[in-house]
Amino acid sequence: MLKPEILDPQGQAIARALPRLGFEGVGAVRQGKRFEIELDGPADEAALADVRKMAETLLANTVIEDYAVHVEG
Repeated sequence: MLKPEILDPQGQAIARALPRLGFEGVGAVRQGKRFEIELDGPADEAALADVRKMAETLLANTVIEDYAVHVEG
């Protein structure tokens, strides 16, 4: 996701379009991207540390974006 202080014109465009499509009650929208990574082994702390390093090194532009790592299933 873009950091809160970074302008998000795509999110603003989505927020303006929602009422025209009949959706009310949305104050703001932030647009982002998501990666799903399937691990070969358990999602232990070492594996999650590697995924965080992947995000910092390749997947996120940490100058303007924040990232979070979540385990599902």
